[in-house]
Amino acid sequence: MRKLLRIIAASILGLSLTTGIVAAANEIGTTGPGSDNEIRNETDVDVDNDNDVDLDADVDQDADSGDADVDGNTTGGDAESGAAGNEATLGAEVEIDNSGSSACACPGNDGDNSIDNTGPESDNEIKNEVDVDVDNDNDVDFDLDVDQDARSGDADVEHNTTGGSATSGDASNSLGVNLLVSITN
Repeated sequence: MRKLLRIIAASILGLSLTTGIVAAANEIGTTGPGSDNEIRNETDVDVDNDNDVDLDADVDQDADSGDADVDGNTTGGDAESGAAGNEATLGAEVEIDNSGSSACACPGNDGDNSIDNTGPESDNEIKNEVDVDVDNDNDVDFDLDVDQDARSGDADVEHNTTGGSATSGDASNSLGVNLLVSITN
């Protein structure tokens, strides 16, 4: 019983593997004397997509406000140092669409081919040959290396009888990068 089930399973598997071939078998009808009938469908589609996207970012920011000194005075004012700040935004979006590379309207085995009643001295031939070779090689390399340095100067009020105020200014860095890589094959 087990051997019978294996044979039935192998037969069903064999039928399921040849279903595409059976569906692709185009029809040659009644042929007459001297007939030399041929239906040939050959389709060869090779699609090779190589997408390589490499994004590197290295952002170094340094912001220093200067020194503010009121020193060595008989009467001195205030000493204020400015603000120091860094801001960096980096956005990257990568879109890869390879659906167009494999879209092939191949007329090879569409099942519409037929050679019907042929008569004496017939030489009928239906031939569909399609060879599509698509090779897409997309390489995108993006390297961003930003070095920003902002410094405000020093403000000194020194060695005065009556000195005023010393204020150092603000120092800031700002960077905004938005990158969109779109590949459509």
